[in-house]
Amino acid sequence: MPESITAVPLKRVVLGLSGGTADPFVVRLGCQLVRGQRAELIGVHVVEVDWSHDLSEDISSGNEQAAAVLDHAEAAAEDLGARLLTSLLQARHPGAALVDEAVSLGADIMVLGLPYRTRFGGDFAIGRTVPYVFQNAPCRVLVAREQMPVENRALPPLPTGVGARA
Repeated sequence: MPESITAVPLKRVVLGLSGGTADPFVVRLGCQLVRGQRAELIGVHVVEVDWSHDLSEDISSGNEQAAAVLDHAEAAAEDLGARLLTSLLQARHPGAALVDEAVSLGADIMVLGLPYRTRFGGDFAIGRTVPYVFQNAPCRVLVAREQMPVENRALPPLPTGVGARA
């Protein structure tokens, strides 16, 4: 029988916060996971550093938008009765930074949000962070995809020849 996520004792839950529309759901889900347990809830936001800057430059500490992401998450967790510790990182690749942070913190599970978005042409876009974390994180990974917009909820037609006999 598969083990239930709620039956697993948790010590550390890491929330990957992007500053996007899925963050409130990620915080809510993290708070539900630690409810009734003596687990730490840690929100991590990564400021992506482009190649025009050196990684040793302190870009993230003066970034008001990055600080606001963590402040909003901390306030949301507090409203839900949980304490959220926060960490602001800077890296070239957010996925690698999240995995490194999960390893260094000894995370039991990482929760990421995935906004519902499509690329030009209508294909669903998953980005590069989630696949990287799936492939490299040593802990459980829970991805919470944002709800699909109402205008996209109709099922698309099947490609020609699929599910029907010619």
